[in-house]
Amino acid sequence: MTAIAAPRSFESPVRAADFTGTGQLLRLFLRRDRVVLPLWVVLLGLPVGSVYIGSIDKVYKTPADLASFTASILASPAQLAMYGPVYNSSLGAAGIWKAGMFYLIIAIATILTVIRHTRAEEETGRGELVAATRMGRFAELTAALLLAYGASLAVGLLAFLSLYNEPVPHEGSLAFGLALAGSGAVFASVAAVTAQLSSSARLARGIAFAVLGATYTLRAVGDVRSGAGPTSPLSWLSPMGWSLQVRPYAGNHFGVLLIHVAAVLVLTAVAFTLLRNRDIGAGLIAERPGAAVAAPGLSGPFGLAWRLQRGTLIAWTVGLGLYGLLIGSVVHGIGDELGSSQSIRDMITRMGGSASLENSLITYAFTMLAVIAAAYSISAALRLSSEESADRAETVLTGSVSRIRWVASHLVFALLGPAAALLFAGVLAGLMYGRAAGDIGGKLGDVMAAAAVQLPAVWVFTGVTVALFGLLPRWTPVAWGVLSAAIAVFLLGSISGAPQWFRDIDPFEHAPKVPGGAFSATPLIILLLVAAALITVGLIGFRRRDLR
Repeated sequence: MTAIAAPRSFESPVRAADFTGTGQLLRLFLRRDRVVLPLWVVLLGLPVGSVYIGSIDKVYKTPADLASFTASILASPAQLAMYGPVYNSSLGAAGIWKAGMFYLIIAIATILTVIRHTRAEEETGRGELVAATRMGRFAELTAALLLAYGASLAVGLLAFLSLYNEPVPHEGSLAFGLALAGSGAVFASVAAVTAQLSSSARLARGIAFAVLGATYTLRAVGDVRSGAGPTSPLSWLSPMGWSLQVRPYAGNHFGVLLIHVAAVLVLTAVAFTLLRNRDIGAGLIAERPGAAVAAPGLSGPFGLAWRLQRGTLIAWTVGLGLYGLLIGSVVHGIGDELGSSQSIRDMITRMGGSASLENSLITYAFTMLAVIAAAYSISAALRLSSEESADRAETVLTGSVSRIRWVASHLVFALLGPAAALLFAGVLAGLMYGRAAGDIGGKLGDVMAAAAVQLPAVWVFTGVTVALFGLLPRWTPVAWGVLSAAIAVFLLGSISGAPQWFRDIDPFEHAPKVPGGAFSATPLIILLLVAAALITVGLIGFRRRDLR
């Protein structure tokens, strides 16, 4: 266990020497991310103009068409939860409406970037080697933040340039680019804080993603509740809600960006304060000393895996359960909360009435929960890689424990853990929804079905992680990139005219749209076979390769 020193008293104001070597580390980080970073910058910034604005301009050619499109958005709780509201029927506001989901994706990218170059470096011991040279105390964190902030600004600039030649006002394009950069910068600062809390990069990522999930949920529930009316206070509690409130092409509220700036300054100051008052390699969350004698439950690999995984499992399960409670509490009667204008009421009727809207919101909500569950599954499977990198796997495998048995001890949590968390959220959401609707039995069954059909897609990402671990152990963290790519495909595939083969790349695209839609077991069986094949390939690869 890492020894935790007593907190230091505040010594003196920040010194210039604390930042010595920042430039050298920044160049090193740029070299290490020379492929990944430009890729996500281009994918987030470039499609906005030609793909989003261009597609809307081609499909909705008249102001009446745009007005009808806007009314359909405001009448759909699922779309409000996913992308947020559209604030007017102009081409600019309607065109970038779906691109607002990029506020979430850039947050994921900056979180992964900051923790990769801070806490992950300390966990592997490389951070301590760097600190032993003439590097300042704050150099590593400063370089990581400069990288993330710079990449966020590059995304915003690229988005602005991609919109420059489109038939939309340049002021709105600038507002959108700055809002996008602001979302990335805020969550880079969140990651800087969580990187100081635990000695584990995996736990630091988990805490940051939990914050991201909570803020996204607040924004989604707030926007569903407000509908076409005034903005809900819940939306103002979320950084993604702040980015939406900049309202590009619908007022261009540049003053809201000051909230982003204030949050970045406060969170960054907190991160540097925490860094100053902890030891290298340690976290502010102190690790408890182990018992003098091991408990009977630790006598085998599964007991050890339970000891290592239980805290994360409980945290993710509680988090998904709270999301389920929120969804279950707002879904019933959502059609009555979207406004009383005749156009919206007519649109609700054409979409199948309030019951159809409730079903679509449940389907969307559990698709998003499945994405979160997939992130947990990847995190649990990555425990294999961290145990091997820290040489603890070698200690276990020198005994009578086989390689397959050791992998299986963690794999059971990567498979059953997200299932337990997702179904727990389904139970809570179903009970809340059923209680409000006066039909607990019927609604609970509907919601549980919506949760269960997502599991095969979640397990595909488990399989991807295990396959990378077995065949390409150095590249195992690329599993996060695979999940991010699936989310990007989901977003780009929702654009009118996107080919079906492109949308089929995303595993979540194949889950049956229940309740309300037709159920087919075939896609679920195919996803299960894909997951099983990937896991099998990973196990075979791990049996045949050397330990790192």
